[in-house]
Amino acid sequence: MSTIDNLPPLRDVISRHELRAKKQLGQNFLLDLNLTAKIARQAGDLTQCDVLEIGPGPGGLTRGLLAEGARHVLAIEKDSRALPALAEIAAAYPNRLTVMQGDALKIDPLPHLTPPIRIAANLPYNIGTELLIRWLTPPEWPPFWDSLTLMFQKEVAERITARPGSKAYGRLALLAQWRCEARIAMMLPPEAFVPAPKVHSAVVHLTALPQPRHPADPAVLSRVTAAAFNQRRKMLRASLRGLHPDIEPLLESVGIAPTARAEEIGLQQFCALATALKQAGPGASR
Repeated sequence: MSTIDNLPPLRDVISRHELRAKKQLGQNFLLDLNLTAKIARQAGDLTQCDVLEIGPGPGGLTRGLLAEGARHVLAIEKDSRALPALAEIAAAYPNRLTVMQGDALKIDPLPHLTPPIRIAANLPYNIGTELLIRWLTPPEWPPFWDSLTLMFQKEVAERITARPGSKAYGRLALLAQWRCEARIAMMLPPEAFVPAPKVHSAVVHLTALPQPRHPADPAVLSRVTAAAFNQRRKMLRASLRGLHPDIEPLLESVGIAPTARAEEIGLQQFCALATALKQAGPGASR
């Protein structure tokens, strides 16, 4: 038996169900159930919440979430090999775990969840950033979720929480920090996983704000940050030239030097620039 429930240790589960991690699915399994329970605790009190989990694999974090009292867990798993192991967990926690097989990028989880909703996952490396961006950029805000507790490669976690002036600072930091409180909750070494990845990992906790920190049109802000950071070594007067023919006066109107580079500009100034661009309209073409 494990130290958090009456189910077998994960190493035994993986061996019995022949669940070797598949590189093409971005799988790296956490076998230490005390560690998965610690990750689950980063999501806060789950007793009154439904939890969405992506890529549960053999169910280490799933068991942590349930052991920590999650009201209900919806686990979306693409790998059919993991379904028997997850079925055993569902039997051990009656009516508290629903498992759906399929691609998390194509499944709408909302019909299967009851608010309040939190998302907690050891995300597959190959879809983690795409899922995060989707969760950060819904058509309406606040989103369907209250918080995200997600494991990423350490480099990605640092990009989410980066501050202006750092090498990691970019679009991902702006998207996350515009609408969320974001922090790195814990670090994990490669040897915590099977197989061990070549990089360290980190758990990031993001809490949705009731409204964005600064007013801005999401679509315009997205275009501005994409243009600025796609050519981050250029001065903004050059990298943003395609957005408006009079970009230099617009930059100056919100207190941004046209000679500045993207990594020097904070969230508030990017939001002000997005607002100024929307108010200015498309302008004359060159």
